Amino acid sequence: MQKGQEIAALDGDKGPEQHAIEVGHVEPADGKGKDIQKERVAVAEEVQKKSRRVAALDAFRGLTIVIMILVDDGGGAYERIDHSPWNGCTLADFVMPFFLFIVGVAIAFALKRVPYIGAAVKKIAIRTLKMLFWGVLLQGGYSHAPDDLSYGVDMKKIRWCGILQRIALVYFVVALIEVFTTKVRPTTVRSGPYAIFDAYRWQWLGGLIAFVIYIVTTFSLYVPDWSFVYHNDGDVNDGKQFTVQCGVRASLDQACNAVGYVDRQVWGINHLYTQPVWIRSKDCTFSSPNMGPLRADAPAWCLAPFEPEGLLSSISAILSGTIGIHYGHVLIHFKTHKERLKHWLLMGFSLLVLGIILHFTKAIPINKQLYSFSYVCFTGGAAGIVLSAFYILIDVWGLRTPFLFLEWIGMNAMLVFVLGAQGILAAFVNGWYYESPDSSLVHWIVKHVFVNVWHSQRLRTLLYVIFCEIVFWGVAAGILHKLGIYWKL
Repeated sequence: MQKGQEIAALDGDKGPEQHAIEVGHVEPADGKGKDIQKERVAVAEEVQKKSRRVAALDAFRGLTIVIMILVDDGGGAYERIDHSPWNGCTLADFVMPFFLFIVGVAIAFALKRVPYIGAAVKKIAIRTLKMLFWGVLLQGGYSHAPDDLSYGVDMKKIRWCGILQRIALVYFVVALIEVFTTKVRPTTVRSGPYAIFDAYRWQWLGGLIAFVIYIVTTFSLYVPDWSFVYHNDGDVNDGKQFTVQCGVRASLDQACNAVGYVDRQVWGINHLYTQPVWIRSKDCTFSSPNMGPLRADAPAWCLAPFEPEGLLSSISAILSGTIGIHYGHVLIHFKTHKERLKHWLLMGFSLLVLGIILHFTKAIPINKQLYSFSYVCFTGGAAGIVLSAFYILIDVWGLRTPFLFLEWIGMNAMLVFVLGAQGILAAFVNGWYYESPDSSLVHWIVKHVFVNVWHSQRLRTLLYVIFCEIVFWGVAAGILHKLGIYWKL
């Protein structure tokens, strides 16, 4: 925890002055030292007076964290908001691309000016390593929070991929491109519908390379048959070996796609996520899209591991960051609300429609697990539209008060993610119990305030998530904001 102005890439790159809008820059005319200094001071004072934070960005980030908590802790009771078992898009499927989108926007602001490339690269590398470390620690299997009070992981089964690891990769690539193109970036953008794309063509070239790598690998890589040993203590299939027959190319189904094959080859099958959401698909259970008993004729891959934040899909995810940084560039260079919103909404709806067309023509289905191109377009367009809506409500119409709790969470998103979404604070509270682990404060609240009062598993879960997690973290983040405390990676 740190008191200061700078927070992690997940949160943005600065504190309360992070998203100030530039009002202009004046170059001294006579070149004299004192006059230069006076003019710079005058300009700085003018900027400080007239600039204001774009609150919509914090609200958007806060909304993403709130959705993440809701679907992670409420998805078990309301599985229709949990991740889609395969093709399609649910509420939970917007979380990851929204994160990457806002990371891209934050990079545009953080790297508006890069005085020293070497120092910037060092800072980016250190931040990337920090996110990788926290990602492995929180999602690699070492932390068993919040219900299991034990800790530790078998290194033969540690999971190397995860949410923060994907964010780290996208941040690293997009930020490096921004840094190394600093000398060719324009200070102003000429008029024209495509001028902003031309001005930052190197960023789009990076996204294009990621797209080509993903598409070529996905549709050309040969996927052979593969096998796995199922591990689940107490299950009738524990210890059994299963074989999945493939021998195909260009498959986008669960069993034989190139995304899964790359991860099995790079990380090893024992290091992949062991509870993939495809077990809720129609091929695996009659209860789909809810969790239910396996069908008698369920294929072997229903029990197989699959990495939803794997290597090839993370390369595709670079496109989400590229879309985000483009929105940030628009915010920097376009000075009026009308110009920004016109570009944002046009691009947002264009991407949304393209994703829908690709999905319903079955050319490339929307699929979060594969991070398909249609999924990138659909969620990227949705992110642009949601940001535009927040911008209109908060920054244009001035309706800031109803969204303050989202802003507060957005300003301290990394802290809420680690302590809240990953259950670290709940695990700490659960660690103080009386006689048995079931006699902790959290368990008492759940039993006496929610279960005994509402007499509904689903409703009590939803109310607990809303009041004891989302509202709690909104208040906590607000207090930390008033104290000027932000967590930095």
